[in-house]
Amino acid sequence: MIYKTIANKILWTWLLSVFNNMYFTIFSSAFVALRMSKPYLSILVLSATLFFSSSVYSNDADSPVVDTPAVDKNQCVILLHGLARTRHSMDKMEQALIDAGYATANIDYPSRSMKIQDLTSMAVEDGLATCQLQGARQIHFVTHSLGGILARYYLAKNSLPQLGRVVMLSPPNKGSLVADQFRNEHWYKWLTGPAGQQLGTGKNGIPGLLGPVDYPTGVITGNEHSPLDNWMAEIIPGEDDGKVSVEHAKLEGMSDFIVLPYSHITIMKQDQVIQQTLYFLNHGTFNHRG
Repeated sequence: MIYKTIANKILWTWLLSVFNNMYFTIFSSAFVALRMSKPYLSILVLSATLFFSSSVYSNDADSPVVDTPAVDKNQCVILLHGLARTRHSMDKMEQALIDAGYATANIDYPSRSMKIQDLTSMAVEDGLATCQLQGARQIHFVTHSLGGILARYYLAKNSLPQLGRVVMLSPPNKGSLVADQFRNEHWYKWLTGPAGQQLGTGKNGIPGLLGPVDYPTGVITGNEHSPLDNWMAEIIPGEDDGKVSVEHAKLEGMSDFIVLPYSHITIMKQDQVIQQTLYFLNHGTFNHRG
């Protein structure tokens, strides 16, 4: 028994060093796998998780993006990735924005290492500085998951005269039921860090304390999930994207809302989502005919 425990700890340390920038799904599935009674089953489940997550990631990468009217370079977009992700998860979105004529600030931040308050100061201020260095007169936000909460937190506490429009992808705007369910679990604390403890739906959750928005905000969320997220989706009532329920993505004061058939972990890479994002940045509404 003690050898198995030591072996699992060694394996997980190695996985962390190799896959630190992979999806939250991979981390959580790995933990489930490591708790199985037979080591070879652990390896099998983990391998399947990595294989299918990589496939989901890569299949969409080469899809063509439809042209959109160009904008002037005086408009800059701050991109904020989600929990346990990196700036590279937003690379395809960033390229589409650049192709459309926007300047960009695709920000990396240590989402698993700090509280939301500290992450906000680091990430948003870094993005603002990057946009200002590029001469931006108007600044937009495009966020995924936790990134949307960082943008909301900053804009609730600070005035931004140059603010344009905000597009949030799969944000836990009313908190996360997954956080409610697992916040006291050691593996959840370890995987999501201090910010994960602040994403609940109750009084201790940051999202519920931020109030309505008073700036142009469009929310895109998904209603499908990866088979790897089935175990999370089972605890979420109604439609969900495997991590966040459709209902909990909604936000009081938002300008528009649209549900598209994608999962939480890949929504930012989907062509339809990218086009709707560009459309909202241009028009302040989604294209519900498209």
